[in-house]
Amino acid sequence: MYTGTAVFDLLLPDDSRSLKAKRSYVRPLVAHLRKFEVSVAEVGALDLHGRTEIGVAVVAAEAGHVREVLDSCERAVAGRPEVELLSVRRRLHGDDDE
Repeated sequence: MYTGTAVFDLLLPDDSRSLKAKRSYVRPLVAHLRKFEVSVAEVGALDLHGRTEIGVAVVAAEAGHVREVLDSCERAVAGRPEVELLSVRRRLHGDDDE
């Protein structure tokens, strides 16, 4: 069994200076990522306007499948014109990890 995680650090548009406006960008993005059958949530920069961190986790029998799913999620986030992807932190864990 393999688990993989990715955290996407995003810059939101200038009009996301209120919590309501920020959520108008985060919610559709989270909903879109769920289509990849992953667990996803806003995990960081919760108190910062104009920034957010979205975390994604996936579990699979093969490491290659985990990588493919995380690659698809990264392409989906990077392809969103309303946000700017600043960085991605990824991890892969397998049965051999302690």
